[in-house]
Amino acid sequence: MYKIVDYHVECDIPKKPKKITGTRFASILELDVWNTPFKTWCAITRTYEEPFTDNKYTIAGKIIEPKIINYLNKVYFFGDLKSPTDIYGADYFKKTHGDFFKNNDIFGGMWDAIEVEDKKVKTVIEVKTTKRAEDWENGAPEYYALQASLYAYLLGIDNVVMAGSFLEEKDYEHPEKFVPTIENTIIDQFKISERFPRFDAYFHRAFKWWEDHIKTGISSNFDDKKDADILKILRNTDVKLTDEELKELIVKTEKLEDEIAKLSKPLKNKEKELKKYRDQIKEIAKQNFKDKDKTVSIKGDRYEFITSKNEKTDVDKKSLEKDGLLEKYSKTNVSYRFNVKKLA
Repeated sequence: MYKIVDYHVECDIPKKPKKITGTRFASILELDVWNTPFKTWCAITRTYEEPFTDNKYTIAGKIIEPKIINYLNKVYFFGDLKSPTDIYGADYFKKTHGDFFKNNDIFGGMWDAIEVEDKKVKTVIEVKTTKRAEDWENGAPEYYALQASLYAYLLGIDNVVMAGSFLEEKDYEHPEKFVPTIENTIIDQFKISERFPRFDAYFHRAFKWWEDHIKTGISSNFDDKKDADILKILRNTDVKLTDEELKELIVKTEKLEDEIAKLSKPLKNKEKELKKYRDQIKEIAKQNFKDKDKTVSIKGDRYEFITSKNEKTDVDKKSLEKDGLLEKYSKTNVSYRFNVKKLA
């Protein structure tokens, strides 16, 4: 369960939170243009995470990235590359549950490939496919470079190679036909110590973020604009039926809702006709009000139709606001409207 308090969210401290992966690492450091620390907190604490659905971009990536690794292995690493399949076997995701760093309780994730020489890991390779070649004008974008750097740092090495292949629309339509070449694929090699000389500080900042926000169950502050989509979902609370008494109450209510719906269906046309007649009687009554009258009554044989007049004095809010008094004398009234919606 969670609750929104001011500009943050508080949840039950998760027993088994998700880890800080390479993609989440840059977000926590506020260096990812696509994600925010708050969105990452929601995912790690399992408060909310958008369900993953494949699209043409992810499908193309899955098909093309192994081709890029093979290309790198032939022209750049001369056979020294190892893929996750080489290390963990064909069902590597199922075997590792998407985490190659089981001994670390906080940081984890999956590298795309590693260079192994004399049984020692020398380099981490991260592969990306994109149609935004402009993002790679100065090498791999920072949030991608940080992702690979985290995995290299966790492995205790300094070398990273980023490979980015630039796709055209035809490549998304037929990714199986894509062939990596020097014209469509860029290789960006760097040392963490040179590109990110303060990487230790980044790592410890992410660790402190974990201590402050994951171990406490208190999120970092959200941004109403940047986090608007996820806040819309969180503010629309869906109570889970975990309590037995609540479950029983819902079952009884739903049964009665169905019974009443069946009974009331033939009455709808009658109710509509009745409302029309009542409105006509009300209009006649309004025409017969005298200056000091509070009610006008029209009697039939079996019913009395009473129309009441309520007068209230409205506050001139614009004048109060102009005089600087509106906020001072305003108060918030909380009311709850209960509605029942038939589910499909």
